[in-house]
Amino acid sequence: MSLVTIIWSMIASACFTLAAIHFLLWCRSRTAWTNLLFCLTAVGTGIFAFCELRMMHAGTPAELTSTLRWGHVAVWVLVVSLVGFVRLYLRAGRLWLAWTVCALRTLALLLNFLVGKNLNYLEVGSLRHISFLGESVSIPEGAVHNPWMVVGQLSLVLLVVFAADASFTVWRRGDRSTAMTVGGSIVFFTLVSAGQSLVVLWGIVQIPLTASVFFMGVVVMMGYQLSYDTLRASQLGRELRLSEAGLRESEERMMLAVEAADFGIWIRDLARNEIWATDKWRALFGFNQAERLELDSILQRIHPEDRDTVRSVLSTAADGDGSYETEYRVMSPTGEIRWIGSHGRVEFDGTGRPIVARGLSLDITARKRAEEEALLLQQEIAHVGRVTSMGQLASALAHEINQPLGAILRNAEAAELFMQNPSPDLDEIRAILADIRKDDQRAGNVIDRMRGLLKRHDLEKRPLDVRELVSGVITLVRSDAAARHIPLHVVLADDLPSVRGDLVHLQQVLLNLLTNGMDALDEARRDDPRPPEDTISSPAIQTILWAATRYVLYFTISKPGLRKWKRLVPITGNCAASQVSNGTAPNAARRR
Repeated sequence: MSLVTIIWSMIASACFTLAAIHFLLWCRSRTAWTNLLFCLTAVGTGIFAFCELRMMHAGTPAELTSTLRWGHVAVWVLVVSLVGFVRLYLRAGRLWLAWTVCALRTLALLLNFLVGKNLNYLEVGSLRHISFLGESVSIPEGAVHNPWMVVGQLSLVLLVVFAADASFTVWRRGDRSTAMTVGGSIVFFTLVSAGQSLVVLWGIVQIPLTASVFFMGVVVMMGYQLSYDTLRASQLGRELRLSEAGLRESEERMMLAVEAADFGIWIRDLARNEIWATDKWRALFGFNQAERLELDSILQRIHPEDRDTVRSVLSTAADGDGSYETEYRVMSPTGEIRWIGSHGRVEFDGTGRPIVARGLSLDITARKRAEEEALLLQQEIAHVGRVTSMGQLASALAHEINQPLGAILRNAEAAELFMQNPSPDLDEIRAILADIRKDDQRAGNVIDRMRGLLKRHDLEKRPLDVRELVSGVITLVRSDAAARHIPLHVVLADDLPSVRGDLVHLQQVLLNLLTNGMDALDEARRDDPRPPEDTISSPAIQTILWAATRYVLYFTISKPGLRKWKRLVPITGNCAASQVSNGTAPNAARRR
């Protein structure tokens, strides 16, 4: 077998082999159009290589011209597929230039079958045998050239221009390797092939046509780039599988941590309005695994009293710093109510637009129940404290009640004596009845205040009048203070604002404060009957209640008695403060 036959047969075989491989790749992935276009380029190059080999072994002019005519079909496939490959693979090239190349090559193919023997020759007189690579080959002699051959050669020139323009665009994008490998090889080998065809077909150089050799270079470089991409894709696929395995492991660890912490996770894609959640989160809100999650359906599961609050919290997080934390109730489809604690963060893009919201949700029903039980226990303890305080004041309160009851009895007896007179003094009887009514109201007020302190009730904050608050406590302790020989004086400012709080609890605080103060004074008298230097020398120890609006007064009670103020601490809002003093005025406290 001659060297010419071996070389051109190997070119054709290599082209067909590469074409078969990439055709199978395209069959597996029908969207890989670059593989199909490369397959057509390789087939066109292989067919044209066989045509060149047959022309070199042609025995008659008719055989040579007929082979060349059908070879132009392979050239048309080659050129059109090259244009498509450059356009799709490089994602560059001017579209109008691509259509121009395809149109000119199609026109050349039509002229190939309509004018003369083929696109290149109108007539071939005879064949001439020359030595090429150590073998005798045939070339045309005495041929009449077809002037329409210029159309085909112009299409090849425009193909070079189109490929060069696309390569330059890719180069400017920064992908210089692809621009040199694909674009540069197409430009170089197409230009060389077009130049060789030009000098051979116009009879400038007496050698056989060998364009397939140069197009083989194009096929090799294109195949190399596609093979590199395939290997790279395979490597990326392995890396992706490893990454997915690592991601699955991370997800398993995260799910294990989530299950151990017993909270659910949810992620909301604000751009696509899609919500993903873990199974635990779905169970908390009563959604099954297949149910689509939407914000409106989630809000419907929230208790109506908490729905607007949750919507406002999410909106504030999206418009603010992105973080949120809230507690709300959720109603399951079965009617069960759970307390849910949620906190999360909103992620923003570069323009400050919210794109993703992530959050954690935890069932805090048990904690809420514990808090309610603790609150009930606190209320029970407070009630016991009030009962204890009233027990300490029992004797004084009995005296406070006995006084008006005794007065009522004496007034009633006096009225009875007046009524025995045939002409009773009605004005005096009316005065006696008025005194009875007054004493009855006095006893009733004491009993009502005692009932209010002893009654169990929930904490109720409301605006309170400081004068009413203090006077109610003073009524309860006045008798006890008198029994201890401690005169009680109350000094209240005229412009006191109202305070917000629970009446019973505040009265209990004042009651405990006054009782403890009087106990301390009694103990001080027992330890040292002499009055201290910094207290009043008179036995009339004064107790002053002072209400302020901007300060809470902290003080100490020490032996023997109250020595000094400790500190004033600013607070926010209206408040009531109590002052127990050994005679110093409120202004003295302000000065300190």
